[in-house]
Amino acid sequence: MARWCYRHRLVVLLLWVGTVFGVGIAGSAAGTDYANVFSLPDTDSKRAYDLMDRAFPERAGDVDTVVWKVDDGSVRDASVRSRIEPALERIGRMDGVGEVTGPYGEGGTAGGGAGVSRDGTIAYAQVTFTEQANSVPKALIDDVIEAARDAEQDGLQVELGGQAIARAQEATQGTSEAVGILAVAVVLFLAFGSFFAMLLPIVVAIAGVGTGMMATALLSHTTNIPDVAPLLGSLIGLGVGIDYALFIVTRHRRGILRGMKPEEAAVTALNTSGRAVLFAGGTVCIALAGMLVMNLRFLDGVVIATSLTVVLSVLAAVTLLPALLGVLGPRVLSRRERRRLVAAGPEPEVTSGLAARWSAYVERRPRSTAVLALVVMVVLAVPVLSIRLGTSDQGNHRDTTTTRQAYDLLAEGFGPGFNGPLQVVADGTDTKGLVARIESTPGVARVAAVPPANGVTVIQVVPTTSPQDERTDLLIDRLRDDVIPASGTEAHVGGVTAVSKDFASVTGDRLPYFIATIIALGFLLLMVAFRSLVVPLTAALMNLVAAAASFGVLVAIFQWGWGTELLGVGKEGPIAAFLPVIMLSLLFGLSMDYQVFLVSRMHEEWVHTKDNARAVRVGLAETSRVINCAALIMICVFSAFVLSGELEAAMAGIGLAAAVALDAFILRTALVPAAMHLLGKANWWLPAGLERRLPHLAVEPKEEATAVAGPSPSPAPSPLSPSEGGPVSVIHGFVRTADGEPVGDADVTLLTRGGRRLDRVTSLADGSYIVAVPAPGTYLLAATSPAHTSRARQVDVGEGPLVYDVELAGVAEGEVDAVS
Repeated sequence: MARWCYRHRLVVLLLWVGTVFGVGIAGSAAGTDYANVFSLPDTDSKRAYDLMDRAFPERAGDVDTVVWKVDDGSVRDASVRSRIEPALERIGRMDGVGEVTGPYGEGGTAGGGAGVSRDGTIAYAQVTFTEQANSVPKALIDDVIEAARDAEQDGLQVELGGQAIARAQEATQGTSEAVGILAVAVVLFLAFGSFFAMLLPIVVAIAGVGTGMMATALLSHTTNIPDVAPLLGSLIGLGVGIDYALFIVTRHRRGILRGMKPEEAAVTALNTSGRAVLFAGGTVCIALAGMLVMNLRFLDGVVIATSLTVVLSVLAAVTLLPALLGVLGPRVLSRRERRRLVAAGPEPEVTSGLAARWSAYVERRPRSTAVLALVVMVVLAVPVLSIRLGTSDQGNHRDTTTTRQAYDLLAEGFGPGFNGPLQVVADGTDTKGLVARIESTPGVARVAAVPPANGVTVIQVVPTTSPQDERTDLLIDRLRDDVIPASGTEAHVGGVTAVSKDFASVTGDRLPYFIATIIALGFLLLMVAFRSLVVPLTAALMNLVAAAASFGVLVAIFQWGWGTELLGVGKEGPIAAFLPVIMLSLLFGLSMDYQVFLVSRMHEEWVHTKDNARAVRVGLAETSRVINCAALIMICVFSAFVLSGELEAAMAGIGLAAAVALDAFILRTALVPAAMHLLGKANWWLPAGLERRLPHLAVEPKEEATAVAGPSPSPAPSPLSPSEGGPVSVIHGFVRTADGEPVGDADVTLLTRGGRRLDRVTSLADGSYIVAVPAPGTYLLAATSPAHTSRARQVDVGEGPLVYDVELAGVAEGEVDAVS
């Protein structure tokens, strides 16, 4: 498929452009119909909702509020009424507004002065739209806000609250994504040094995410998808889309630098890193689909949006990307790299610099490294012990928003519980005894029974505490467990506050089963991939540590309030109840991605050498740079969602950024390799009986040649005949300088064109070497020496031995060429 996409690149590009624009036009024409369905089966709030639906089958549109406050005098003064009443009348005449109920008229929920605070300084009016919040035209919302704000003057403050009003103050869609992409572009340019190579992952990610977002908008008309789902989908899709393209482009560039033609390099990259991308994308989708076991309708839409975006991002990486690689050809390298390739020829992949030095340090001091990394993670995890799940409301908005100001004014004038009244819904009309008991219940500020309808009575209960206060949760429990049963009336507690509490309770109760499911799934996948029990067990423990530490960061910032105002995301409050499931799903997928990328290289080296210390050192040195670069990209994308203006999106962005940073920079770079050094050969232990029964799952494809069992035991091994299971030929010659001087103790390595090492020897004092070749074909021959530059050439080996001399140039003093 990769070769077909490369050769038919114009067709692939036209198909993708047509798909993106076609889905985009359809999504724009159809609009969106997002719905936040928080009702839960088998909960008290769901039973209350069902009774409410029986009593009021025709639900009205969204109800918002206009709140005003005077600095001096009373809101009943003629000077105030002369400004407020015309504004309310103007709003009431607008097309799309069903009713406006003010505090000055008779009747209505706010009539007869019920909408005026006791001190007379604050009043509110209710604006009932003919549609639900998501369906109210934004132009109408803007007109309502403008009409209300026109009544303001010195000494008279006017604010607006409600779901529809909140839509008008949302940040422009795409702002956070644009900032994240800009930061990613800087990281990619620094990593590649090429403008075109920088663009490739970004273009691929935008194609996948853009199609996913428009497709989600279309699906919102057929199923319940919450309004936060597309934001989470774009957050996850951008991160994984850019990362997956990064892995493939990195492998493609490596192939060209090693002397492969661009088409062969692209095919090899898709056949190796592309397989890993499919594996990683599949694990992310499996983890996201694991949310379905929670049986929460709110999360079903999140699963649809995020999984669809991940699938399209993977599809773009394995189809659109090879087509773009075909368009660019060698220009995927920087000009300097192309000039160096022409002048000096292909170069081997060498590990040098900070990555190699850090890997060697971890090998020398595994205990201290592991202890320090574990201490950091434990300290960050401490706040998770006080985590409290809940739902944010307009009281958590930034203090500069009109919704937050309206919320605070209502709490000031009518009590903290006014913003989150409870609805006790009774199946019957005789509720006097129940009302009396509720009135005498501690924590209740006001009680009002609505006239019965269809045999159902609704009792409005205003708590003395705010919706997010723990005492409000205790009041709900008291009403359900004591007050209602003692009254002998069949009744249930509902309302937004009760639904939020039930949602958090159900999520908390089912979360351990969800965690056990995804951890067990990860354990099984890694055990099959690496034929080990210890490696997947280590990964499972690391995932738990990473989750605890990242949630600790979330609690400290968003629940304790350490920086919420500084970040500009609003007031502290409980952690969104759906967030642990989202974060754990994505963290599981990303951890699997990084773990596979890291351990697969270690496993490859272990199979060749059976030297655990070397396997861990080489694996960490050769993969840490790409893992850290990928993690940095994820952090840029996730952190940018703080600019979205939505508290839930900011929580998800900061939480995921913290999780990725801790996972990549501490766990995979320090704790995992240190633990593997300490465990030694036990890392690769698997009972023989289990080995025979497990299916074989290969993330990487089989190489075109079979590797020999390990490095040659002596500098100049003798070739074995094919009948003995050894190599069929050899490459031999001398390693010399440009002046003809022999280079002794040089490492000479034979690699496949895909970069897999087949044999490695050390040249003798006279510079002679001989490496074993497993089969005729094309290979890469690399030579490295501490005092000389590295050199690699592509060689074609036939049936007989090949004589090949290698020439090395000197290294300037103080320069480090390669560390392996």
